[in-house]
Amino acid sequence: MLSRIAESLFWIGRYIERSDGTARILDVHLQLLLEDPWIDEDTACRSLLSVMGSFPPEGQDAVTRQDVLTRLAVDRTNPSSIAYSLQSARENARRAREIVSTELWETLNTTYSRMPRRLNAEKVHEFFGWVRERAALAVGVTDSSTSRDEAWQFFTLGRSIERTDMTARLLATRSLTEESGPSWTTILRSCGAYEAYLRTYRGMPSARNAAEFLLLDRLFPRSIIHSIQRAEECMSAIDPVADRVGHSNAVLRALGRIRNDLEYRPLPEILSELPEHMDNVQRVTREASEAIRGRFFPTAAEPNWIGETS
Repeated sequence: MLSRIAESLFWIGRYIERSDGTARILDVHLQLLLEDPWIDEDTACRSLLSVMGSFPPEGQDAVTRQDVLTRLAVDRTNPSSIAYSLQSARENARRAREIVSTELWETLNTTYSRMPRRLNAEKVHEFFGWVRERAALAVGVTDSSTSRDEAWQFFTLGRSIERTDMTARLLATRSLTEESGPSWTTILRSCGAYEAYLRTYRGMPSARNAAEFLLLDRLFPRSIIHSIQRAEECMSAIDPVADRVGHSNAVLRALGRIRNDLEYRPLPEILSELPEHMDNVQRVTREASEAIRGRFFPTAAEPNWIGETS
C-alpha cells in the first residue's frame, strides 16, 4: 500500500476517535460545571483545556464554559477541537478516495457539512450526542464495508492508539479540581461502560473497581489495555516480524511498555497518582505514533496534533 494512502487511513481513524472522545470528555465536565456550584469555573476550565492540549490566550483573566466550548468544540483552526477533527477526517478521506468506501466518504462529508459554527447553550448535550452518533456511524460503515486487509488495519491502528490516549485523558480529568471531580459513575457512563461495569462487578461503582475496569479490563473495548492490545494486533498484522530476541519494532516496544506498566503495577499505586500515570500513557502513545510515522509515513510534512498535553 502507498504510504500516502496508509497515512490517510491511519489519521481518519485517529480523527474519528478523537472527535468522539473529545465530545465525551466535554459532555461530562461541562455538565459538572452546571450541576456543582462549588467548583471554581476558571480553574476547572483552565485544567480541562490543559488536559486536552489546548490553552487560553495569554493574558485572559477568566476562562468560562463558553470559552471551552468555542475552543474545543467549534473552533475549526484549533487542532484539539471536534470541528477540526471532523474537518481533518474528511480531508484525509478525500486524499484516499480511491481506497475509502463511498459510504464512509458520504458519512464524513455529511458530518462535516452539518458541523455548526456556533452552539446554542441549551443544545450542547444534544450536540455532543450527535458527534458520538456520527463517529459511531463512520466506524460502523468502515467495519461493515472494508476488507480486513492493510487498509482496515491502519484505520483500526489509528483508532486504537487514539482511544488509548483519550481514555487516559478522561481518567486524568478525574482530579481536575481540588474541590471535586466527576464521580466514577459519571465517568463510566461517559465511556458507555456503566452497564458493562454492572454486569462485571454487580455493584455500585467504587474508585478501585471502576478504575480497574477502565484501565485493565481485557474484554471492554474502551479500556486502555484492550485498546493497546488491539493496536499491537494491528501492528503485528501490518509488519509481521519474528524477532528471536526482544522487539525490533519500535511501535510494539512503546505499546508494550504501557501495557506492562499498567498490568504489573499495583492498582492502589496507580490510583494514588492517577494524573501522572495517565500523562505517561499519553507520552508513550505519542512515541508510538512517532514510530509509526517514521516507519510507514516517511514524509517531510509534520503530523498535526497527535495528543500533546503541553
